[in-house]
Amino acid sequence: MNALEYLNVQTDTISAEKTIIRLPISDNIKQPYGIVHGGINAFLAETASSLGAQASITDDKHIPVGVDIHTHHLSPANQGTLIANATPIKLGHRIQTWQVDIFIEETQQKTATSTVTIMITSKP
Repeated sequence: MNALEYLNVQTDTISAEKTIIRLPISDNIKQPYGIVHGGINAFLAETASSLGAQASITDDKHIPVGVDIHTHHLSPANQGTLIANATPIKLGHRIQTWQVDIFIEETQQKTATSTVTIMITSKP
């Protein structure tokens, strides 16, 4: 089982132009204080960016690998469904940069924003 399956991440849209994924908030992704753990925001941002980057790759010899992520936590979340909306800033052949906004679906409140750098590398 991979992390997407384990955490119940669902995909809405996957393309090189936009990727949207969602994650229902449960106790499994919360800090002991009852709010979503900040690492979940980073996980969603890198996941959405990597899926979008994979969609931009035209062969099966390369894969996207996250090399840098900057996440700003804007407001806490404790219920509802998180939506991560990733759009490319630059789609290079070796390096890509993606902007990811995360918000609560039910209230449209933005909870985090990230910039993710992806390296396109040969499969191991």
